[in-house]
Parts: sequence; C-alpha cells; structure tokens
Amino acid sequence: MAEEAEIAIETRLRNVGLRPTRQRIALGDLLFAKGDRHLTVEELHEEAVAAGVPVSLATVYNTLHQFTEAGLIRVLAVESTKTYFDTNVSDHHHFFVEGHNEVLDIPISNLTIDNLPEPPQGMEIAHVDVVIRLRRKQRQ
Repeated sequence: MAEEAEIAIETRLRNVGLRPTRQRIALGDLLFAKGDRHLTVEELHEEAVAAGVPVSLATVYNTLHQFTEAGLIRVLAVESTKTYFDTNVSDHHHFFVEGHNEVLDIPISNLTIDNLPEPPQGMEIAHVDVVIRLRRKQRQ
C-alpha cells in the first residue's frame, strides 16, 4: 500500500472516531482503493488473503460493521442470507441480478417514489432503500 493511501485511510478512520489499526487500514485500503463497489464479508476476506493481509473472517465481519456504524459504508441486505457492503454512501438505489449475485447502483435521479405512507406518530422516514431484483430473460 502506498504511504499516501495509508495516510488518507488513517485520516478517514480518525475523522469518524475509529482507531486506525493495521488491520482497519489494510481492509480500508482494499475497500476504498477500487472506487464505489459492493462486496460481501467473504469477498473482502478473499481479497485480504490474496493481498497477504493476515486477517480472520471474524475480523473482516467486525471491521465492516464498525465501518458501517461510523458511516463509512452502507449495508445492503438483498436476501436473508446475503448481505453486501456498499462503499457509496450517497443516496441511491440498487439492482440485484438474481443467480449472479451482482449488485448495480441506480442513481437517485433515475427513480421517483410517490405516495409513501405516513409514518406512525412520533416517527419520521429516515431513508428509503429500493432493491429491484433482475433475472435474465428466458429464451422463448
């Protein structure tokens, strides 16, 4: 990892109140160096192992959840057994390609949501997450 990238990640972690440990810096570099993307705990763990980062699956899981709580990434649950972590924390929605486990961003401007129900008294809508599920067309 380049020293500049390490310093940038270290600063990013400190800015959200996380201590920049070696493992957090290494995982942060793997997460953010490739731009906006979606990945699972297992995928990031595989990348870490391939990059020679000595980290357990449990540490990757815990780190991703710490990054989520700090607002560095978002959680995207597309199935009860499949959770992705999204490095793009801006408002946007998603396509999920069934059978291929692929997640694609939909810009917020491409989707309009009308007629949302009134939240219960004392509550407000914090965020609306839309996941549109896709599948390949069957040949006829």
